[in-house]
Amino acid sequence: MPFVAALSITSDGHPLSLKLSKLRAFTKQEITAWATKHLAPGNLVAADGLSCFHGLEEVECQHEPIITTGGTEYDEFNVFKWVNTMIGNFKNAIHGTYHAVSKKHLPRYLAEFCYPFF
Repeated sequence: MPFVAALSITSDGHPLSLKLSKLRAFTKQEITAWATKHLAPGNLVAADGLSCFHGLEEVECQHEPIITTGGTEYDEFNVFKWVNTMIGNFKNAIHGTYHAVSKKHLPRYLAEFCYPFF
């Protein structure tokens, strides 16, 4: 069940808002459509190295692809620290709350988890 996690942070690096959205697939077209709906031109977006995230450039976002290898190259910057924390919290909340998780209701699960952040 592919989904995109977008986290807005404050100038001092703390989470401000979270958007989790279900996607049909990780394709450039799907990311471009998502970014058109949810991001403003000029936003700075750090994303992993998947080629589909080049779709962010189609909507005039500043895309900074970061290819992580599991090493410590980006540890000092904590680039994905908060988004990884939020995804982990979401997974734990889902498994702790529901007996089963269905593709049909994934958008509702994602929205329910994001609600406290807005």
